[in-house]
Amino acid sequence: MALTLGFWLVCLIRLGIPTAPYFDEVHYLPAARELLALGEFTNREHPLLGKQLLALGIALLGDNPWGWRLVPTLFGALALYAAMRALWHATLSRFATLAYGALLATGFLLYVHARIPMLDVFHIAFLALTFWQCAGAMREPETGRLRLALAGVALGLAMAAKWNALVLAPVPGLVFLVMRARAGRRRLLLSRRGAPVPGITLLEAALWLGLVPLLVYAATYLPAFWFERGAIGSPDGPADLIAHHIAMLGMQSGVTQPHPYSSQWLQWLLNARGIWFLYEVADGAQRGILLIGNPQTMLLGLPALVWAAWRGIARRDGVLLAPVWLYALTLGFWAVADKPVQFYYHYLLPSMFLLAALALALDALWQAGRRWPALLPLAGSLAFFIYFFPILSAAPLDGEMAFLQWAWLPGWR
Repeated sequence: MALTLGFWLVCLIRLGIPTAPYFDEVHYLPAARELLALGEFTNREHPLLGKQLLALGIALLGDNPWGWRLVPTLFGALALYAAMRALWHATLSRFATLAYGALLATGFLLYVHARIPMLDVFHIAFLALTFWQCAGAMREPETGRLRLALAGVALGLAMAAKWNALVLAPVPGLVFLVMRARAGRRRLLLSRRGAPVPGITLLEAALWLGLVPLLVYAATYLPAFWFERGAIGSPDGPADLIAHHIAMLGMQSGVTQPHPYSSQWLQWLLNARGIWFLYEVADGAQRGILLIGNPQTMLLGLPALVWAAWRGIARRDGVLLAPVWLYALTLGFWAVADKPVQFYYHYLLPSMFLLAALALALDALWQAGRRWPALLPLAGSLAFFIYFFPILSAAPLDGEMAFLQWAWLPGWR
């Protein structure tokens, strides 16, 4: 909790700068304002929930930088806390849990996304909440029903925040099915015995992890029927919710115009291509916000994934194999996705599992008594975060060419 609070407080530093919208704020803030006014149904290529949460911030704090950006900071803190809780239930290791939190908090990606009103931090927070509740249900079966219900709601909200969550949407239900089948129960659908959550039948799990997410997702579209212009079901809008989703699919795959910051998954893996969310004179000074991964941990995470795969297979350890499979799934999706123009911020979700594997590798060193090798990468991650902090938090810079101090690779310029 202290680590989460510290992360959130650091997110508040210069949160109101720049005072004008920057990067993709120019897309999502107008959509949030239209939601508040129920005027025109805009930004239709994305689901509504993230923009509803941005509208909530504007309604509570006003149409100003703090009203735009405070709610994302809260969800960034939720993502951090929920991810740590998920790993705690998976491992019962204090060191692994806190190491994971430290790596996420200083990993650049979550911090930058927690300070800008885009949709990514919302779906990450709800996915982390989903995995927390699923892991908690497996660890504490006596709370299984409530936790699976919460997981289903969170999963529906994750999909309703951004479609990037869809790649993981089937995973909790499929894991339940496979583990229950491997438990060898004769009455597969109705048996309450066996892994992963004793006391819950497969049919009930299908309710919580299948039907509930879909109902929650659909419910978030209610405002789409109430807009004055372009509403679902109106003469100038989609005929129904299905027609709207068909149009969304077309808009998602129809962006083919090259973009100077576009990149591919191999570049994300090597942390070779960043995005300058901001680099201009703003509020009286040259300022910048660069989205890259922590130069140390993004690379250390790769051998950690290999180690987790090797050791997980050798020991048949599902905890070690989980981040490997989830990383491969969420990164591999972008290798085959029908989305010609992709960006490094799509790596936020895979990086969550990359850093989980690194935390597990450091925990193995810690449990083996090799304390300094376990602590040094954490200290290095913090040192890199401090060094790059001026261009993560829009600090005043020394001039137009100041970016060269941090732009070590051509893809960071």
